[in-house]
Formats: sequence, C-alpha cells, structure tokens
Amino acid sequence: MTIKIIPANTSTPKGKLADAELHFTDGPLAGLRLVGFGVWARRTGGGRTVTFPARTFSVNGESRSFALLRPITDADAQNAIRDAILAAYDREQPAPAPETN
Repeated sequence: MTIKIIPANTSTPKGKLADAELHFTDGPLAGLRLVGFGVWARRTGGGRTVTFPARTFSVNGESRSFALLRPITDADAQNAIRDAILAAYDREQPAPAPETN
C-alpha cells in the first residue's frame, strides 16, 4: 500500500492541509484506492490531525456521519493508518528555506 498526498488549494476550507488516498498495490485490493482522508491543522494549534472517509446522512433534520473505515474490535486500530498518513504528509512537505544573514 502507498499513500498519496494531494496538497490543499486555495478553495479548500480553512485549516485543511491536504487530501490523502490509500493506493493498494497487492492482494485482493490491488489496483484500487481508498479516498476521503483529510489532513488538517489542529484548531487548538500545534500539530495535525487526520479525518477518515465518512458518509453524511440526515436523521430528523440533524446531519450525522457514518465512518466508512472502522475498526473491527480495537478502537486503536486506526492509529497506525493515521500515523502513516501524517508521516507521508511530512515527507511531502518542502524543506524550509535556509536562513540568510
């Protein structure tokens, strides 16, 4: 599996840094991709977070979302993919320009 990072453009919501896709390279999912991940700056500052693909729906006029990628039993199972997406995002960032005096 590889992770593709698509940098945000000027028309994306404030705080959104990038979209991410999982590209499957072997096994029964080879040749497919899972889209809908987002890399965001934390609202409280300091760090980033990843949102997972979800489908929104309405119940009694109230908007809700249903996560499309969910753990089977262990809620911490999503942490590995979240960490991998953040690491891929970090690798895609240009190195800061050296300071000149």
